[in-house]
Amino acid sequence: MGDYRRDTGHLTLLEHGIYRQLLDLYYITEKPLDANAMRLVCVRTTEEEQAYKTVLADFFQERDGKYIHKRCDFEISKYKDKSSKAANSAKTRWNHANALRTHCNVDANGMLTKEPNNLTTQETNNLTSTSKTIVAKRDFSRPETVSEQVWNDFQTLRRAKKAPLTNSAISRIEKEAGKAGILLEAALIECCARGWTGFKADWVKGKAEPLNFTAANRRLLEKFEADEKLIEKPLGF
Repeated sequence: MGDYRRDTGHLTLLEHGIYRQLLDLYYITEKPLDANAMRLVCVRTTEEEQAYKTVLADFFQERDGKYIHKRCDFEISKYKDKSSKAANSAKTRWNHANALRTHCNVDANGMLTKEPNNLTTQETNNLTSTSKTIVAKRDFSRPETVSEQVWNDFQTLRRAKKAPLTNSAISRIEKEAGKAGILLEAALIECCARGWTGFKADWVKGKAEPLNFTAANRRLLEKFEADEKLIEKPLGF
């Protein structure tokens, strides 16, 4: 801006306008001006034509019918050089990225070609192991009708048999216990005594075992009565 003000201080307002128009045209086309320049910057009147000729004579060098501006050529050359370097840098980065992707794809394909079955088997084993761990560690709430001791014993039995305890399993046992006419705890006591992980009403019908279901129910009622007596007994001070 300082150079422009210094070099153009002698110009009229009309000459200033024409000079700026010629500079814009030079930078847009990135080449010296020719005979079409006067038409392109819209010179119409005699006064404008005279101002146009004055500007060309003061700031441009005529060579083979072309009008050259040294400062414009310098700025255009600097711009093109910077653009070229930026383009080359971007191309280098792009080629490097493509090379890395190709290398990674080759490595990945090589790994899959070497041991695809082993990888699949390992993944399947990991998923199976994780699922078993989740089920094994799941803690189901103890039913209110089952004492803590019987519940713990039955859980220990199921774990020993590698049969994780589920809500569905307890529901089935309770349903079968109802068919046999006994409480859920009595059914679980029988399971612990016989080493059963499940229970069916048909398994105990007509069997005169020492630990039959009448005895199991009786033991359960006796336990409840003992607990009630303990609660009703006055505390001594």
